[in-house]
Amino acid sequence: MEVVDHRPAWHLFIPLLAGLVVAETLGILARELVISPNAYPGGYFRLFFTDPYHLKVWCATAALGFAVTQLFTAAWIYRKLPWPKPRWVNPVHRWSGRTAFALTIPVAYHCVFRYGFQTYDTRLVIHSFFGVAFFGAFATKVLIVRMHRFPVWALPIAGSRVFATLMGAWYESALWLFRTVDAVF
Repeated sequence: MEVVDHRPAWHLFIPLLAGLVVAETLGILARELVISPNAYPGGYFRLFFTDPYHLKVWCATAALGFAVTQLFTAAWIYRKLPWPKPRWVNPVHRWSGRTAFALTIPVAYHCVFRYGFQTYDTRLVIHSFFGVAFFGAFATKVLIVRMHRFPVWALPIAGSRVFATLMGAWYESALWLFRTVDAVF
């Protein structure tokens, strides 16, 4: 049996610091570079949605769906489900994560450059915090995956942080809009 040499736990400081830098940089950008709401009254792009809010809500909802797929397939990868793991689980796990992240990019684009880091309402402060924290948590998780040899508990914790921050941002934005607005698109 081959013994795997693990990195010391304090090496987690590197990806944690990188995630903090990513989150703080996005927060600063969102606070400082927001364009006047009157500059582009229709938003930057809407695709086939009625407004940018609905574009953000549906992209975030789809990203959350792929994140749930990530959670399920991760449980399968770590043998926490009672069924044997099929060969397709690992590729589905990787591609669902990539797709979820790709769906968050138009959301972040609108949030950072159109709406900014909002502080005039408690719900918006919480949403803004979770939004920048998601990208920091994502950067941390990617570095843990790519740097290898961390303790076995590091990756599941990092993945759960990514899921929790995405869920928090979705709850304070998409779910709120679904509850308050009748229009679907």
